[in-house]
Amino acid sequence: MADGKPERNGLSSGQSQLPIPAFDPPKKPKRNKYALACAFLASMTSILLGYDIGVMSGAIIYIQRDLKITEVQKEVVMGILNVYSLLGSAAAGRTSDWIGRRYTIILAGVIFFAGALLMGFATNYAFLMVGRFVAGIGVGYALMIAPVYTAEVSPASARGFLTSFPEVFINFGILLGYVSNFAFSKLPTNLGWRFMLGIGAVPPVFIALGVLAMPESPRWLVMQGRLGDAKRVLDKTSDSLEESKLRLSEIKSAAGIPEHCTDDVVTVSKKHHGEGVWRDLLVRPTPAVRHILMCAVGIHFFQQASGIDSVVLYSPTIFGIAGIQNDTDKLLVTMAVGFTKTIFILVATFLLDKIGRRPLLLSSVAGMILSLTGLAIGLFIIKGSDHRVVWAIALCITAVLSYVAFFSIGMGPITWVYSSEIFPLKLRAQGCSMGVAINRVTSGVITMTFISLYNAISLGGAFFLYAGVAVVAWVFFYTLLPETQGRTLEEMETLFGTFFKWRSTARALKEKKGESNEQVEMANSTTTGN
Repeated sequence: MADGKPERNGLSSGQSQLPIPAFDPPKKPKRNKYALACAFLASMTSILLGYDIGVMSGAIIYIQRDLKITEVQKEVVMGILNVYSLLGSAAAGRTSDWIGRRYTIILAGVIFFAGALLMGFATNYAFLMVGRFVAGIGVGYALMIAPVYTAEVSPASARGFLTSFPEVFINFGILLGYVSNFAFSKLPTNLGWRFMLGIGAVPPVFIALGVLAMPESPRWLVMQGRLGDAKRVLDKTSDSLEESKLRLSEIKSAAGIPEHCTDDVVTVSKKHHGEGVWRDLLVRPTPAVRHILMCAVGIHFFQQASGIDSVVLYSPTIFGIAGIQNDTDKLLVTMAVGFTKTIFILVATFLLDKIGRRPLLLSSVAGMILSLTGLAIGLFIIKGSDHRVVWAIALCITAVLSYVAFFSIGMGPITWVYSSEIFPLKLRAQGCSMGVAINRVTSGVITMTFISLYNAISLGGAFFLYAGVAVVAWVFFYTLLPETQGRTLEEMETLFGTFFKWRSTARALKEKKGESNEQVEMANSTTTGN
């Protein structure tokens, strides 16, 4: 039938023969370049967090020498930005519902710009902490809004690919931070770290200018009653006009706008500026929302509790304990960590919509467990030996590189993809901000206690502990997280709600979808036959 030739079916030769679209092989939609550009620009704001993580790993060496700070102060200045970012992520949900997703992204860049300048001009520890506070607010805004905006403009066929962009840019920012460390490491101690931190004010300027060319999120536009504007954005960001109409219909339904309403501007009776959201999320959640919240909070918690920020922030310290003493050599090996993370996150972006979320996530965490175990064993061997053990040093370097590679191919991007696509429309902004809050609290606790932890139980013991957390994470993901690949954002509430029995729900949805497709095919066949 694909060639359009009719079979003999008793129709007279004089009757017009129509093709049967339902029987034609489905064509794979081309990558939507407009949606790609929007996701790219929005996700660039994630560079801010990545740059700060990467640059602090090397800058702290020179900050400690210049400002004569203690080990505890070092821990605090390294990890406190994650705690400060809580305020930004908590405010970002309400702000994005109030002024829109696009202007919230610009606001994040402006705040981080001010924070980077303050850190660069810091004259003492207290001044530096003020800069960390301001930069942390900007990072919190950026972390929450980038995946939300990207998920809301992405067509279902490429949502995994596009919503992984924030993690791509976090890794790119980390790499830029490592390169900045190496580039300015030859300057006098009192200048080098200030240039490392201050140069972070440059990316927000370009991000803010780029974001001005983006459209507003179609879901936010619908919540404001601007149906005409939302339709125009959906037409550009969907794979087809039919998908655009379907997406608009689903968003209108979720926002409480009648299906038959086609005006360009309508009055939305219930504005979603956060009213009742926290009650629906935490006080009286439905089983579906409770399941969604459990999954979102869990995946954000385990992403950080398995030790990724400790490895990235303290790479020079880890390599120093492993036997690499020269500062330049430490920074060079640390740059290799940044290159590895960036390369493998790029691989992951192309696999998310082909392989699915669960297979990548489970294989990623399994690889992290093996890598952390190998790193811990190597460090124990080095500590217990009275001479330089070259193969153990090589094992530690290999284990760190494999750990960040496995993290980047699954756990890193899928955390942001998954949590941004499972919340229903009304709860999405606040739900995502809650996930980011858990992410940053956990990261802050991990990074601000890392030195104390390895002083108490040894560096090898610390990584054995992280490996144990990763084992628990694998079990949690296997039992509770459904596959969301190919689902529309409005289908998620049906998929979630049965907790450990989600597999039977997914099978029922698949069967129901199959029956619907058969009915459509039969209807098309009957129409063609007549």
